[in-house]
Amino acid sequence: MNSRPMSTTGHHWYEAERRRTTAAQVGATVIGWTFLLLGVAGFVPALTPGFSSITFAGTDSGAELFGVFAVSILGNLVHLAAGVLGLVMSWMVTASRRYLLVGGVLFALLGLYGILADAIGDGGFLPSNVWTGVLHLALGVLMIVLAAVLSTKLPRESEARGEGDFGETGRGAAR
Repeated sequence: MNSRPMSTTGHHWYEAERRRTTAAQVGATVIGWTFLLLGVAGFVPALTPGFSSITFAGTDSGAELFGVFAVSILGNLVHLAAGVLGLVMSWMVTASRRYLLVGGVLFALLGLYGILADAIGDGGFLPSNVWTGVLHLALGVLMIVLAAVLSTKLPRESEARGEGDFGETGRGAAR
């Protein structure tokens, strides 16, 4: 038997709190899942032609995600770590924006490094091709833009419950 009383809307108090998330938290969650999926996909041989020639690090890796993006074990681990970090940081309002901004700058720099390394032929510690660099640069810029435009303002409790102007009750500004 539940010792906590139900509210008048039939929801537990924590259900309304759980739905009170900011746009920045949603953005960090989506980016986190994107990085997790990229990291996992890099380890799936069916999605990564040349998987048998994957290396831990360096430019010797012959594996390419979807036959386009150069990958290595280290690169996949970085994507997985960025994904987990994004999901953890999305639990906190200010941390979600910080993840988007700092992570965006880091991935944009990684993308520029990859493009330049491919152009001069010295990839250093990461396998790189122009498309991998473009992908990292695009993800980094997207993250920076999301950090700039997504709100960290929590919705009012009534909005989280689905009442008022944003809800299904028909009440609100258009009375």
